[in-house]
Amino acid sequence: MSLMDWSHYRNNLMARIGELGKLSPDSVGGYMMASGAGAKTGHLDEKTRQLISLAVAATTRCDGCISVHSNLAVKSGATKAEIAEALGVAIAMNAGAALVYSARVLDAVDAASK
Repeated sequence: MSLMDWSHYRNNLMARIGELGKLSPDSVGGYMMASGAGAKTGHLDEKTRQLISLAVAATTRCDGCISVHSNLAVKSGATKAEIAEALGVAIAMNAGAALVYSARVLDAVDAASK
């Protein structure tokens, strides 16, 4: 059982982004330029870029990003196991960020208590 129809969602999302592109071409064009910039260096292969994209999509809670990059990850040859490992890194980083920011909160509380 799937949580949602990701293909349908992705198609509708892309149609809406196309509409936005007609209304604000520089905004969408700027995103497209930034999005494609990493691929031009050739240091990472497409599968690696998509695995990173999925980890970031999960941490930023972006359903559209999940939809687009899961499709691209599979097309680039990423396995479910590789995707799960990338997601494990995302989970660890989120927990790590919460740990670091918890220390910052305690520091701010100490500063406020002086």
